[in-house]
Amino acid sequence: MRPYLRPRPHPRRDRRPRRISLRRKIAALAAATACLVAAAVGVLVHVWTEHDIRSRAEARAFNSVYAAMDVYRRTGALSDGAVLDPAELPAALRHPADGDRHTAVVDRVEGNVGPSVWAAQRTGGPGSPVLAVQINMGPELSDLPRLDAAMAVASLIALAAATPLAAYGAGLLARRLRLVAATADRIAAGDLDARTGPTGGRDEVSDIAVTVDLMADSLAHRLRVERQFTADVAHELRTPVGGLLAAADLLPDGETEDRVRARVRDLRALVEDLLEISRLDAGAEQPVRARIPLGEVVREAVRRTGLDTGLDTGAAGAVETDPRRLERIVGNLVVNAHRHGGAPVLVTVEGSTVRVRDHGPGFPADLLRHGPRRFHTGAAERGAGHGLGLTIALGQARLLGADLRLANALDGGAVATLHLPD
Repeated sequence: MRPYLRPRPHPRRDRRPRRISLRRKIAALAAATACLVAAAVGVLVHVWTEHDIRSRAEARAFNSVYAAMDVYRRTGALSDGAVLDPAELPAALRHPADGDRHTAVVDRVEGNVGPSVWAAQRTGGPGSPVLAVQINMGPELSDLPRLDAAMAVASLIALAAATPLAAYGAGLLARRLRLVAATADRIAAGDLDARTGPTGGRDEVSDIAVTVDLMADSLAHRLRVERQFTADVAHELRTPVGGLLAAADLLPDGETEDRVRARVRDLRALVEDLLEISRLDAGAEQPVRARIPLGEVVREAVRRTGLDTGLDTGAAGAVETDPRRLERIVGNLVVNAHRHGGAPVLVTVEGSTVRVRDHGPGFPADLLRHGPRRFHTGAAERGAGHGLGLTIALGQARLLGADLRLANALDGGAVATLHLPD
């Protein structure tokens, strides 16, 4: 056999990109938020503390000048570290225009004196000396780096404690969402009995779970109604179609009689197919398993189709399955290949795998994406029909626990591959 394309996976899975778990996203968001809050608090504390140190230094300098000026005027002595006309006095305070007290902040470091606050007042009238007091802020400001370090350590501790808690909470949420997603996947795969049930909590996740369960209930109800309708119609048609076939046998021989019989047989085959699908849908079918030589059963199934089909069973093995249902699957695949594909049609058996290959236009892309659907034959070039052959084959394969895959060969043509359990 020539190489062929694997069937596309379920479209929802096919488009799903590589993802980062919700748990990690929430934990990362919590950590980032904690870092931003810690940084904002650290900056605020730093700025507020520095401002408080400067404000207290200005107040001390102002009060010191007041006390020193009072002593100087009464005794002529200097106190509280006051000096007259110091050389390092800031220019803004050297020649005050009035006799009020003034302050100035000097941020530069001079010798052992760090940033400081100067307060000055003229001792008398214009031209009199200026009495000044310097308050060193260096010791207090030197504590700011230690305060920043303490804030950083506290922030790291808070971050280390908050991140696991956020991850744990996110994990609880992610598990509930995964439960809902698993239910949705089961429903998409055809299990309409899947339900999420209570997820714990009364929030948006619970709303989603309830909505998914309600959707599954609605789909299951509609499908049951559809299946029941199909079964009822098939049962009601069986008797009149049988009578119609008997009446057609009474017609005189001729071209018209042959056409009528052919159409009645087609109608009876359609009714039988509908009944078979109804039984498969209702779960009323049970396989009767036996150990069989796969090659012989496939050869008999191909022979019963009466179609010119190539057969290669040289590598066939033995399997345990229901031979009647296996013949039904192979027969449907062969008939479908002849009806909708193109010659030559070749059936190959290798081990427990049966492969049916034609050389027609191949399966339509819609059929490969969504699988066989009733009364849907795909593209127009695939020919006419009621679209039940592949549906029945797929249903019988599921009943046998087999895997039926549909694909297109790289060089053209459709390939149906049936993998049977050993």
